[in-house]
Amino acid sequence: MTAIAIAALGLLSFVSAPAQEPPPARPNIVVLVVDDLGWADLACYGSSFHDTPHADALAAGGLRFTDAYAAAPVCSPTRAALMTGRHPARLATTDYFGAAQPKSWKRNTKLLPASYEDRLALDELTLAEALGRTGYATFFAGKWHLGPEAFWPEHQGFDVNKGGITRGGPYGGDKYFSPYGNPRLEDGPDGEHLPARLAREAVDFMAGERDDPFLVYLSFYSVHTPLMAPDELTAKYRARKAERGLEATWGSEHERKVREVQEHAVYAGMVEAVDAAIGTVLDGLDELGLAEDTLVVLTSDNGGLSTSEGHPTSNLPLRAGKGWIYEGGLRVPMIVRWPGRIAPGTTTAVPVQSMDLMPTLLEVAGVQVAGTAQAADAAAEGSPASAGAGASLGARPLDGASLAPLLAGGAGPARDALFWHYPHYGNQGGAPAGAIRAGRWKLVEWYEDGTLELFDLVADPGESQDLAAAEPERTAHLRAQLAAWREQVGARLPEPNPDFDPETREGR
Repeated sequence: MTAIAIAALGLLSFVSAPAQEPPPARPNIVVLVVDDLGWADLACYGSSFHDTPHADALAAGGLRFTDAYAAAPVCSPTRAALMTGRHPARLATTDYFGAAQPKSWKRNTKLLPASYEDRLALDELTLAEALGRTGYATFFAGKWHLGPEAFWPEHQGFDVNKGGITRGGPYGGDKYFSPYGNPRLEDGPDGEHLPARLAREAVDFMAGERDDPFLVYLSFYSVHTPLMAPDELTAKYRARKAERGLEATWGSEHERKVREVQEHAVYAGMVEAVDAAIGTVLDGLDELGLAEDTLVVLTSDNGGLSTSEGHPTSNLPLRAGKGWIYEGGLRVPMIVRWPGRIAPGTTTAVPVQSMDLMPTLLEVAGVQVAGTAQAADAAAEGSPASAGAGASLGARPLDGASLAPLLAGGAGPARDALFWHYPHYGNQGGAPAGAIRAGRWKLVEWYEDGTLELFDLVADPGESQDLAAAEPERTAHLRAQLAAWREQVGARLPEPNPDFDPETREGR
């Protein structure tokens, strides 16, 4: 297929840079993923309770996205999307790995959740594999949660794996404190704090690879449950809560209560601790003289946890939280810094999604991506197949779009919409649903009964005013667009539960 045909299908695949041109200087790449970090959890995103000076400084030095979205409202699907540039619905990795499959479903719900793949297939091309084949040294630390041992980071293109295993949380040993009980992370001194340790491992790797390009993918276990913070930070925020006279207030979402005020002292300590670990990495880049040559991305895998498991944060003004298809479950922080290439202290409201990370990073690393003007020119000139140092990557359709022009101050991707598909009952009260965002409009479709909700996100980011009845033509158009997309990517759908008992309380 030609690059033009591929672009016409809305897909992306790898092509090569012109052989006669020397490859551009390739930046080091540092990706920081904070587990369950909510859109409003950083001070630079509006938190007045959490201290996050290092994330704030990163935003001051780069580009802050106000409308960045996770690929899904729970972790594993988004992690697969970040790693491959492909939508969870296309990969069938639509729920967190370890969730009950339909054949073992015991909850009294109207639908059986769709089946899902519980591992990132080895034949998927990961970011680490793509960059590694072109000369990048690759490092992973922290939460993996993308399959059993044969599917861990070292089998998915990473040269080094520090702590990436099957589990979705730090559930061994003393959890967030050493001993960790993690087969891919040696124990430190008793009481050593996990985010600090992972950050030091990242800096040590960068120091050893400072003369060659590297990918550091630091995926913190924080701020996922269990809710644990260093004692001094918990004490600090308990005092702050008392000084400010803060008390918990609650809203509701379906049958779940929703925290409306950020005042959870332990969670605040976790946020500050992971921010300090981010500072360790950024300081390490400075001390190694690498900051000017390094692109840094900070983001999250889903919205903040507000309706379950301690309800530790509030996502207001956004609605609901992790596990929900509303904005509180999908919209996440995202900051990108690249000195000399990205204007400092800038913001953008262009909607972007997890799948955009891979094509973006490949393009800035000199791996051409079809669909860009530069790649189309290369294809038209009949450039031979080579990539970076000469290794062939082959064709691989992507669902994401490169944000490289946007990072340089240009326009965002030319696409009609973003899509979500979560055909599952989460642990936080959400139900099977899909969604589409087209411009300012977002449509939610609930799979249990086909209910449709339409929101104007510019006027109503909290999704409080359902406009479906007032905008029937727009609602019908977006519903048809969402259905066509599901068909295109082969999305799996839930089915009626033959054991559902309407006389018994629902298991949602």
